[in-house]
Amino acid sequence: MRDFSCPKCGQRLAFENSLCLNCGSALGFSLKDMALLVIAPADQGEHPGVVDSRRYRLCANLHLAECNWLVETGPVPKLCISCALTRTRPNDNDAMALPAFAAAEKAKRRLIAQLYELKLPIIGRDEDPAYGLAFDLLSSADHKVFTGHQNGVITLDLAEGDDVHRTRLRIEMDEPYRTLLGHFRHEIGHYYFYRLVSPSQEYSQRFRELFGDPDADYQAALDRHYEHGAPPGWDDRYVSSYATMHASEDWAETFAHYLHIRDTLDTAAAFGFAPAGAMCERTVLGSSGFDTIIELWLPLAWGLNMVNRSMGRDDLYPFVLPPAVLEKMRFIHTIVDEITPQK
Repeated sequence: MRDFSCPKCGQRLAFENSLCLNCGSALGFSLKDMALLVIAPADQGEHPGVVDSRRYRLCANLHLAECNWLVETGPVPKLCISCALTRTRPNDNDAMALPAFAAAEKAKRRLIAQLYELKLPIIGRDEDPAYGLAFDLLSSADHKVFTGHQNGVITLDLAEGDDVHRTRLRIEMDEPYRTLLGHFRHEIGHYYFYRLVSPSQEYSQRFRELFGDPDADYQAALDRHYEHGAPPGWDDRYVSSYATMHASEDWAETFAHYLHIRDTLDTAAAFGFAPAGAMCERTVLGSSGFDTIIELWLPLAWGLNMVNRSMGRDDLYPFVLPPAVLEKMRFIHTIVDEITPQK
């Protein structure tokens, strides 16, 4: 994620800001510009980083989902690109679920911004009604909700927005890491297997060589995993114990870690913790790009872990990346490189 600043006064800002706390300017995030822009009347004159308030306003989900993304004005309030991907959400009277919905949308905006910057395809249900990307963000207060992906639809149990619930599951399932953003990155991995790998004979063959059979009985694999756990020595070949369950879960877990690494490197570079070449630009893609990413990532992850320990916190990135995992991640990097425009 980039280091943002107010175009009017230069105040440093966070990705989520809709108001400059220094000069009071109204702000909106432009996905096209990957920047926070000032929203001001045209009579104040034209300035870089300023958009006309008659043409642009904030997303209709400003209050409901705390969304600060820009949309064009019109007779009917509009949703931004990220919010428009949400197909189902809690109703306006569900006071218990709405805060969790806002937290989920906040994490989803980070996901969509990263996918956009990596130039991965974001094909919504409006473009592809049968198989386009959509999100169902559902409350499990009254009925069971299973977080997962099917035919382009990503479902998230909003209970994952509750720190106590999420921490309890993380401990029960012996997971070193569990976040809303992590869930979204995992599930979007399933979506891109479905969109990019499955239709390609070449990618499908390489997938089977690295991950195994994606068509293996999923329920049997699930039952086996929760009855027996991960096999001995799993950490020599997998990024997490959950990745051992099934080839599709191995792919999704590895894909999520690829996004974790790319975004964290991007942020570190923006703040001077890593070289500028680590940022989400074409310079880190290509045949040697993955090697560059890992060479930058390993010392950064170690340093950040040590910083966390100095604050009495658990490691920021409590994972090991053995050669087998790096080879799987290299395959993902190759797909990202080959499937996206080289501009």
